[in-house]
Amino acid sequence: MKALSSIDPALPVDREPAAVWYAAYGSNLHLDRLACYLRGGRPVGAAREYPGCRNPDMPARSLAVELSGALYFATESPVWGGGRAFYDPAVSGRVLARAHLVTTGQFADIAAQEMYREPGTDLALGEVLAHGRAVLGEGRYETLVCAGQIDGLPVLTLTAPWGMTDVRWNAPSAAYVRLLAAGLLSAGVWDADAIAEYVAACPGASGHWSERAVAALLAGGS
Repeated sequence: MKALSSIDPALPVDREPAAVWYAAYGSNLHLDRLACYLRGGRPVGAAREYPGCRNPDMPARSLAVELSGALYFATESPVWGGGRAFYDPAVSGRVLARAHLVTTGQFADIAAQEMYREPGTDLALGEVLAHGRAVLGEGRYETLVCAGQIDGLPVLTLTAPWGMTDVRWNAPSAAYVRLLAAGLLSAGVWDADAIAEYVAACPGASGHWSERAVAALLAGGS
């Protein structure tokens, strides 16, 4: 098994980094899914095609990390059906994630696609790097969070402007759970049992997805 990488919670000093760690905690945990954001295309099981980034290169590195906070499922995904994964850094707990090393331009283009905007415009990162949070809009995935740094580069992710208890939870679809869980497994740090326990306990999935059902998806079942 690979080792879990540590995040330094201190905010980075460099306010104009050339590269960032994009911390994925949902479907972009899986490199095949992330490739559709980078190179363009439609993920297996999804209902949307993505235009891709200006720079289609895959991440230089991908590390398994844990974010401080909680993962929950809410709203309704037109891509997968069922609830989407969201991150609340204000809640006590841990979120299993993968930090992908990408250029700042790639991160901006990934963020644009998550926000249903056209990629091609760089993001101003000054606010999120200085304060740890920047709200770019009222929609889901329009809030930037800086979880700290790895090797001096910021660890950035996307979430909603609301908190976990401010919205109705919604169970994720089988296709979404399968991809999320497979992405975690491919990180090489967590085994299938740990992943199934983690996903099944998340608000929105809890009570709808059992550990056994999540494990069955990982094993290739329906």
